[in-house]
Amino acid sequence: MSSTAALWLTVVALGVYHGLNPAMGWPLAVANGLTERASRAVFATLLPLGGGHLAAMSIALVPFAWLAGYVSWSRPIQVGAAGLVLLFGLWRLVQRRPPRALARIPPTQLAWWSFLMATAHGAGLMLLPFTLGLCLQSSGEGGAAAARADVQGALVQANMFTALSVAAVHTLAMMLSGLAIAWAVYRYLGLAFLRRAWINLDLVWAGSLVVAGAAGMLTAA
Repeated sequence: MSSTAALWLTVVALGVYHGLNPAMGWPLAVANGLTERASRAVFATLLPLGGGHLAAMSIALVPFAWLAGYVSWSRPIQVGAAGLVLLFGLWRLVQRRPPRALARIPPTQLAWWSFLMATAHGAGLMLLPFTLGLCLQSSGEGGAAAARADVQGALVQANMFTALSVAAVHTLAMMLSGLAIAWAVYRYLGLAFLRRAWINLDLVWAGSLVVAGAAGMLTAA
């Protein structure tokens, strides 16, 4: 498997993981369905939750992708971003309590809630090292030519397109996996499943941030 394919596969895998994480909102989809006693209510949460997540991913990824357009600085930026993810993961391992402000967001404002939760949990930061790796590969070996303004501008545009593509692919995977688990709980498993199968995903999340940061630093080396 090529390194590019591996990076894209990681983006999709992280999207599936984010979708399965209750913090990203699928319990709200279940609650919405149970409240209205209608299957369509579960599906109605899909676009707001996905839209908020996509916005959070894009805001985190696009500025770094723009900076990565400056080829001579791309690897230091990637290492710095990976280090930021690693440190954020270590902080989450120590400080596990979510910000209290998020508890005051009403579930009816799903897109805003999804955006804040994804931002607070560092979901976009987790994707940064892999996005920058893809940006670096898309720029090729044009280090000397990159000094020319026209080539530089093309690289910036390509990197921003890559960042938006990563955000979109990741969010699609997140939406599909989140909808799958929400539908399974609503239609088949029931709320008793949550009491039996619940695990501390905040701890898993923090650990995965540390792993993602370390992996990003290794790929940039």
